Amino acid sequence: MKSICRALMTMLLATAALPAMGNTDSEPRLAFDVDEGPNLNSFLREGPVAAHLLLRSGTDPRILVAFPAGNSGVGLWFSHSAQPVRWALRGRPQPLTTKDTRGRPLYGMTAEVIATGSSDLKFRQAVLSSVRVLRDYQALGTFPAEVATGPTSQDATITWARDRLDGAAGYRLSIQVTHGSLHADRVTAAADGKIALKITALSGETPLTPLWGAHLLNDQAQPDAAARNVLTFLSYKEKFLAGSWRFNTYFGRDTLMSVRLLMPVLAPEAVEAGLGAVLTRLSANGEVAHEEDIGEFAILDHLRATGEKSDAPTFNYNMIDGSFMLAPVAAQWLLEDARGRTRAADFLQRMDGRRETPKALGTDLVSNFKFVLKAAAKFADEPRAPNLIALKPGFDAGQWRDSNDGLGGGRFPYDVNAVFVPAALEAAARFFDSGLLAAYLDSADRELFSHAKLMAATWREKAGPLFDVSVPSATARRDITDYAASLKIADDAALDSVDHSAVTFPALSLTAEDKTIPVLHSDVGFELLFGQPTPTALRVGMTALMRPFPAGLLTPVGVVVANPVYGAPAIQGKLTRSAYHGTVVWSWQQAVLAAGLRRQLLRQDLPTALTQHLRAAETELWQAIRKAHRMRNSELWTWEFVKGRFDIAAFGANAADADESNAAQLWSTVYLAIPAP
Repeated sequence: MKSICRALMTMLLATAALPAMGNTDSEPRLAFDVDEGPNLNSFLREGPVAAHLLLRSGTDPRILVAFPAGNSGVGLWFSHSAQPVRWALRGRPQPLTTKDTRGRPLYGMTAEVIATGSSDLKFRQAVLSSVRVLRDYQALGTFPAEVATGPTSQDATITWARDRLDGAAGYRLSIQVTHGSLHADRVTAAADGKIALKITALSGETPLTPLWGAHLLNDQAQPDAAARNVLTFLSYKEKFLAGSWRFNTYFGRDTLMSVRLLMPVLAPEAVEAGLGAVLTRLSANGEVAHEEDIGEFAILDHLRATGEKSDAPTFNYNMIDGSFMLAPVAAQWLLEDARGRTRAADFLQRMDGRRETPKALGTDLVSNFKFVLKAAAKFADEPRAPNLIALKPGFDAGQWRDSNDGLGGGRFPYDVNAVFVPAALEAAARFFDSGLLAAYLDSADRELFSHAKLMAATWREKAGPLFDVSVPSATARRDITDYAASLKIADDAALDSVDHSAVTFPALSLTAEDKTIPVLHSDVGFELLFGQPTPTALRVGMTALMRPFPAGLLTPVGVVVANPVYGAPAIQGKLTRSAYHGTVVWSWQQAVLAAGLRRQLLRQDLPTALTQHLRAAETELWQAIRKAHRMRNSELWTWEFVKGRFDIAAFGANAADADESNAAQLWSTVYLAIPAP
């Protein structure tokens, strides 16, 4: 938990760090802190330096610095401590640009910190490499032998340093003991029980080009200092970063969803930076890249594949949802937004940023539309469940719920098939009718595109009903009572929300045998944001979603993204409040619901009673959003039920949690474009 003093200090620093809107000469220093559970996070960006310092308190302390440049990082893990360690900063971290022993530039930060609570800190392992390597070490306790780095000591300073695997400028982590004593394998406290360290963390990766101020946001953005700071730290002309510390590079899905939700308040330069990054990374057949491997992780990829020490980026195309998100997001900018329409032709003529054989962005976009049309053809011709879009063979995940159990064992995700494929087909049809892509289409393409509108109608009508679930009222009430008892939470409000009618909702996914996975989920929000649901579907969907947990998804501290109350015990045992995609709250999913509800409330074809129902749901949603306001820019959080009420708990603070949450998450900043009603 944040102390009041610390929270106030963070607010003051965040406010002071805001870039001056409209000043495009040089970016002022960006410096802000975020405390989340046992993690103290300090962010710094100035000139060529961008760095995120994480100090992990508790019985398994660590120091870690992540750099957006090359998705690189350095970390020092300490051995388990019998007594909890508590970190504190002394002053502000400072940017540092220096040179390695061969005269090559290194960029990073220095920070002075104090550790209390333990008489010593024993070194367990230092890891210097790609953040991907540091992520794996944190999760699995292993790292590639090639990146192993031994320390050197001089006086009161211990240093780990090495070149990148290809001989380029690499990484350095130095720990100077300024209070206490340095020994071969540990640091011991001074007589007052305190340890003071000066940390120097550096990377030789090439810095990115910041987006900030009027290049990033327009004057319609909400005055949320914390969200502006997080978004600024994650925004660059080359790409948006998904989150820090663990995802300090491009992710296709995160970029597309963030651009879509932030679009009303993004500067045109920023929208097109995001879309351009996605288009540049498309596969040869038009699929959206999920993630990129760059810097030393790319070198490791090539070493394993060919034995070459190449840093050419490699891309992961294992996810299926991003490929169907691109079309509706591009349509929102190039066809619907007045600013985008005036720039559309010029944007599509630009060359992408590929290292080899660059192409016009319009050619890239057409390649994605062709992928969508071909992938959707089988179901459009014969609308049966086996012809839906499935996860790729050999993979347990393929959309945003990308943990192994995120889809409850299903193979056909609801969001991809009921929402994104129809939306992508509709967008392709609109682009074709607009004539904007005429210069990039040949006769075969035009024949293919001519079927898009009819295909979209078939998908829109036939795909969604395949996911329908109906639970008799008596069964639902029994399941709610049993599940609440297993969670040791109250069930009275949940039971009161269920009448004598059956409980109906769309399944999270379908199995390979076309069976529904009866898990309530927040992906209904995508339909609100990208679709045009019937009044009946709107009423049923929002009723199921907004019932109090564990009948629905609504808790006083947020909307959980999954609720397996009607699922088998095995599914309930996997989708827990310690699971990455279990009964936890993801900030951006609430934002999708908020933006989707606002979009649906603009419709003129809804009955008055339904409009009132949606407004009531919007009010309840925003009450929950406000309750967890301090967590809003984080990736996710979980909950505890104490003394008859729900309390927020930082995800990753508990040893049972599957991972830890990023303190800065791109798509959690989207409230800058979503004002409260």
